[in-house]
Amino acid sequence: MTDDTRLHRLYARARLDDREVNELIGLAHGMVAHGSITKDDVDYLHKWLVAHAAATANPVVMALQDQIDRILANGDVNAEEAADIFCVLKRFAGGDFELGETLKATTLPLDAPPPVIEFCNSHFCFTGTFAFGTRKECEAAVEAIGAVCGPLSHKTAYLVIGIYATDAWTHSSFGRKIEKAVTMRDKGLPIAIVGEQYWVAQLRA
Repeated sequence: MTDDTRLHRLYARARLDDREVNELIGLAHGMVAHGSITKDDVDYLHKWLVAHAAATANPVVMALQDQIDRILANGDVNAEEAADIFCVLKRFAGGDFELGETLKATTLPLDAPPPVIEFCNSHFCFTGTFAFGTRKECEAAVEAIGAVCGPLSHKTAYLVIGIYATDAWTHSSFGRKIEKAVTMRDKGLPIAIVGEQYWVAQLRA
């Protein structure tokens, strides 16, 4: 394969990805216009994601599909799950999302390099919207292996930020918590700030 052919294929792939993501943004606009998300909406969105592999190559879209797969595993969508999906789709509709951990690292104050996470007896605080599940589900996942969860305090060893955080985090409902954690870290307190993708990878290691 020549360099020109390879570049042409990469360009074609990028245009396809963009078109698929733009279509997803259009779907998000339509769904959030109703003011709420129903199980039928989630079912339709799931079918669309399964059928559009190009869009799901985007890390954030992949996280959305994983989230919906997990929600639909029990055959139902409760009010909290619907609210989480609505929140994510609202951000898609506004074009207000980042393409995964790499770009987020430039806009969020994540530890670089991120530390090896020690779960047993460590204190965790979760903030933002997570693809892994609700904050309660995130807390349950670490508590099951010996961690302690609670509000941000001097005991907190890890602040975990959900994948759907954006470069506008300072204006978000959870921005104050991140700012407080940064101040604590700057003062030398042993707190690490990590993103959801890294946390999940460490959880499953």
